[in-house]
Amino acid sequence: MFKIIIIAIIVTVVVIGGFSLIENASVGGTEVTSGLNSEQEGTLTVTVSGEVVRPGTYVLTEDSLLEDLLEAASGITGNADARCYYTDYVLEDGMSFYIAPIYDNSDICAVTPIKKVNVNSADKNGLMDISSIGTTLASAILEYRETASFRSLEEIKNVDGIGPATYEKVKDYITLKD
Repeated sequence: MFKIIIIAIIVTVVVIGGFSLIENASVGGTEVTSGLNSEQEGTLTVTVSGEVVRPGTYVLTEDSLLEDLLEAASGITGNADARCYYTDYVLEDGMSFYIAPIYDNSDICAVTPIKKVNVNSADKNGLMDISSIGTTLASAILEYRETASFRSLEEIKNVDGIGPATYEKVKDYITLKD
C-alpha cells in the first residue's frame, strides 16, 4: 500500500511538472519578460488588452502592424468586435491597444450586441447617443474629424476634452467602421 502511495505522488509531481513546461513553451518568445525591452535596435514595445487570447505587452519589430501584435497575442477571442480596429494599423513604440467586445462581458448570457456608434461617420446627434458624450464633446469630435479620421479607439483621447476617464467610459460603445 505504501509503495502505491509513493508511486502516485511521483506520477502527480511529474505530470504537474510536464504541464508547467508545456504551458511555458506555448507562450512563445514574444511576450515581454524581465530584462527584455524595446531598447534593442529595431524593436518596439506595444501593449494589447481586451478581447485577445493573451493580453499583455509584446516586443515586435519596428515595421509591425496591429495584425502582428494580435498574432503575437495568440489572436482575438470570439467576442472581438472587428469594427473597432484596423489590422493594417502601423504600430509605434509605447502604444496600447484595446480590442473591444461585441457583447457585454459582465452579462454571461448576453445575446444582444452592445449598441455602438461609429465615431468616423456619426453626426452630432449620433455621437451624443454615447453615454458621457454631450454637445461639447460631440462638437469636438466632429472638429477633430475635419483633419483626421480615427484609426484606433485610443485616438479618441486626441480630442480636446476626452481624457483617460472618458475614454474608459466610451471605449466599448464606439466603432471605427461599419
